[in-house]
Amino acid sequence: MSNPKPRQPLSFPAVLESLKAAGEDTRLRLVAVLGEAELTVSDLTEILGQSQPRISRHLKLLAEAGLVERHREASWIFYRRAADGAGGRIGAALLDLLDRDDPVLAGDRARLVAVRTARAAAAQAYFAAHAREWDEIRRLHVPEAAVEAAVRQVLFDPSLGAAPIQSLLDLGTGTGRMLEVFAPDIERGMGIDLSPDMLGVARTNLERAGIRHCLLRQSDIYAVPAPRDSFNAVIVHQVLHYLDDGGRALKEAARVLRPGGRLLVVDFAPHGLEFLRDAHAHRHLGFPRETVEGWLADAGLDLVTFRTLAPDGKAGDGLTVSLWLARDPRVLMAGADLADREIA
Repeated sequence: MSNPKPRQPLSFPAVLESLKAAGEDTRLRLVAVLGEAELTVSDLTEILGQSQPRISRHLKLLAEAGLVERHREASWIFYRRAADGAGGRIGAALLDLLDRDDPVLAGDRARLVAVRTARAAAAQAYFAAHAREWDEIRRLHVPEAAVEAAVRQVLFDPSLGAAPIQSLLDLGTGTGRMLEVFAPDIERGMGIDLSPDMLGVARTNLERAGIRHCLLRQSDIYAVPAPRDSFNAVIVHQVLHYLDDGGRALKEAARVLRPGGRLLVVDFAPHGLEFLRDAHAHRHLGFPRETVEGWLADAGLDLVTFRTLAPDGKAGDGLTVSLWLARDPRVLMAGADLADREIA
């Protein structure tokens, strides 16, 4: 196994600007608390007990220095401590120097717990309002545990060319379950979803599980907020049947795959349960094998394997789950280093 690439020294101006930005009590507290969770200005005003204009002004300075990052989610803007670049490295070093039991920092974390509790309650209310609908669909196919086991088997089967997953993209992440399942196996992950409510559920689930190396972003599935060649693996789990153009979605998934990367599609085989159109907004009643394989080929990917999971004892009435695994046929050139590509 190759040794990790040594980090390059940082320039004098980069270090100076970062230290100047962090060298104020409120801003240092912001760096510390944003290392614990992604938070809004409203969250931060409650945690630090300061006015919104003051917090916004400090966040602007920290963002300009590269110590924090921001992203928009519907009408909300979320902030987090930068993970990459000079600001990310300096922020991490500063946090390593701080005493976590310092009364100021401990107080901020205690108030963060209250903010997270309120967020979790809102997410749980949304989840409870839709749980009956989701449970109705789950009863129609094999248990989720069996599907998750099949997904893991396909992605990590040595006979199928399994390789370590440095970076994972979950398209249409929903509750964030795929990120939860694979968090122990990856270096970093990102889940995208168009629904702010679903992202609220996913964020609560990831925080509850202590997962900090996975990001959540609001985005259209046809326009992933990441550059070409960003991910080792992409999962499209029970998403295509909601879309107008599944082929276009898979082309976008293929765009962000690294050379040799893998795309896993999980969806339903063709079925006749018409009520799913009206009751659950399904645009398609499953997909023939050849349809998805045609989309994968059009996206420039090679099919690796296909398998199905039929519901026990009621295959004629329930939903059969299909899994397609495909690979980017490009070969990563020796010495090429994509591991440090930024995903924002």
